[in-house]
Amino acid sequence: MSIKYAYLGPTGTFTEAALQKVVRSGDELIAYANVTATLDAIRTGACQKALVPIENSVEGVVARTLDELAIGEPLVITGEITLPVSFALMVLPATESKNIKSIATHPHAESQCRSFIAKNYPTAQIIESSSTAAAAKGLIKGDYDAAIASEIAAKNYQLKVIASNISDNKSAITRFVMVEKPGKIPAATGKDRTSLAVFIAIDHAGALLEILNVFAKNQVNLTFIQSRPTGMELGHYHFIIDAEGHISDKQVAYTIEGLKLICEDIRFLGSYPRASR
Repeated sequence: MSIKYAYLGPTGTFTEAALQKVVRSGDELIAYANVTATLDAIRTGACQKALVPIENSVEGVVARTLDELAIGEPLVITGEITLPVSFALMVLPATESKNIKSIATHPHAESQCRSFIAKNYPTAQIIESSSTAAAAKGLIKGDYDAAIASEIAAKNYQLKVIASNISDNKSAITRFVMVEKPGKIPAATGKDRTSLAVFIAIDHAGALLEILNVFAKNQVNLTFIQSRPTGMELGHYHFIIDAEGHISDKQVAYTIEGLKLICEDIRFLGSYPRASR
């Protein structure tokens, strides 16, 4: 049976490249303009699964993904994919390198190529785009002179690559998560990750320590923790936490029960196999 996948588009994004690692013949891939629209495709039933970026080894978290999972209509993570990322500078076929006065790209890509830009195009205007592929696609309209994106995007939009592998960090990796409507939890594999959104009742001294102590008491190792504003009022935060193990593991189950005693609310975001590095 074929599956409809939503992904952060347009065609040529790193998200699409990551998705290509798991799709089968006959599956349908549908590109959406941003993370919210991508996840809303699952909420409305337009697609069965969605792939979105959640974390980069250089730039850190993708805030919109975290906020959608923690505060938006409930969804769960059922898998993850990691992908090395490499950027290239591309132009229209007739454009010369010396004529580049403006460069479009996604903010994460710009921050990972700052040394290259500063050295080669120190006076160029940097234009923010919703994705690297969107920057490549928009180059065709002539709104700017160059784009930083993947070489796959250059091929898709018939652009000329004038500099390859321009990242400051050559070993950058992005983690993507597969998201679905709440339902059956993937079976434990022995190499799993459990994700939670943890909401404290009242901000107070030692609140985070109390949460961490519950994990330590049950010997559950954390792999990721990030605070995010709830949007309710200034200074009101929740925590996104990834921990080793599956919800069916006793230690993880005991940890969640312990958190319920000290937290206002907990949202289970999924237990799923960890991606191999």
